Amino acid sequence: MGLPVTLFRAGGAAERLDAVAVEEPLELRLHAPGGVGTEDAGAGLPLGVLMRTPGHDRDLLLGWLISEGLLPAAFTLDADPENANVWHLRTPEYARLAAGARLAVSSSACGVCGSGSIEALAVRAAPPVWTVGPLDASFLADLPERLRTAQPGFAATGGLHGAALFTAEGALRCAREDVGRHNAVDKVVGWAHGQPEPLADQVLVVSSRAGFEIAQKAVTAGIGVVVAVGAATSLAVDTASVFGVTLCGFTREGRLTVYAGAERVALR
Repeated sequence: MGLPVTLFRAGGAAERLDAVAVEEPLELRLHAPGGVGTEDAGAGLPLGVLMRTPGHDRDLLLGWLISEGLLPAAFTLDADPENANVWHLRTPEYARLAAGARLAVSSSACGVCGSGSIEALAVRAAPPVWTVGPLDASFLADLPERLRTAQPGFAATGGLHGAALFTAEGALRCAREDVGRHNAVDKVVGWAHGQPEPLADQVLVVSSRAGFEIAQKAVTAGIGVVVAVGAATSLAVDTASVFGVTLCGFTREGRLTVYAGAERVALR
């Protein structure tokens, strides 16, 4: 989106149009099949509101449902025909999801928003089953730059985070951008939902630091290796250690720091 700005530099000021990252709310409304016997059956029950960059909204919602432990076994997920910022989820599991409905707005900086502790995460997640050998450290160190080349939105605005999935052989499977780093991860996880390839043998790369919300989303998706451009937090390291996820940070300029799961990283 181009917006008028005033640019001040030494010696003067100038008016120009500047590319700005778009941020809008995305609301997910929950319905029982047929809308019979539910609270506010016509409009649905607000299940969550995500502040996101429009695009790949279905992937985002699927990834969010997976990371929150709310994805039903049977459901339909459809865009509202009149409002691009509203989607509708219909499922026989209405009662279970309604019990966990989040009525507050999640900001683009909030990936946890009441998701709980490592102990709560253990109830709905298990360690990934890694079936390939150790990965070359130089290969992992190069991945953030490869993600960067797949971020046209960041190149234009400087205001979008990125996330990507790579195979252990180095093939880029999916890259997504969003104003929220956790949203970018959810878009990738949502894209992978239903794909035949197991996520346990793939590498998640994020353009941000590795906080708890990133580690949590990797665990719930069953991803085996996470590579972050920035630092890792203590809770992210604890989470990765408990669930057997390899967590790398400060990954740039040919170097990386392995905080957990170093057995999956080697020098060649």
